[in-house]
Amino acid sequence: MAEPPLLHVVLFEPEKAGNVGNVARSCAVLGADLHLIRPFGFHLHDREFRRAVMDYLEGVKVHEHASWTAFQGTLAPGARVWAFSTHAQTFHTRAGFQRGDYLLFGPESRGLPAWLRDSLPRLKLPQPGGGRSLNLSVAAGVAAFEAGRQIEGW
Repeated sequence: MAEPPLLHVVLFEPEKAGNVGNVARSCAVLGADLHLIRPFGFHLHDREFRRAVMDYLEGVKVHEHASWTAFQGTLAPGARVWAFSTHAQTFHTRAGFQRGDYLLFGPESRGLPAWLRDSLPRLKLPQPGGGRSLNLSVAAGVAAFEAGRQIEGW
């Protein structure tokens, strides 16, 4: 049986092609799968998406899901899904990530809806300088590389 990917990065209703392209590049270099949950605010054939992802798209396994319910139907029993939110109390460095975990991020303009984020374990990234939130691709990169560090011991 094949080993699961290092981890899964999940973007719920992403809005910006450039952010998704950058997340896909991070997934490619980490060996992570990328899950995109519709609706999207762009098309996967947009020039901005292609420019951001460059030639890394061949190196990442992208899963498209019609809805949150459809995505949930693909999860194995016991799968761990971590919701990233500024509303969380626990920092991502305390999660104890494991191979195959799912890291879930919401849309750029509004984050995860309360009904979704409140149904899952939540994590946040430190923002000691203030501000509303980090850019989606930056947040996903910080979280994914920390998860990789914990899992692989880099």
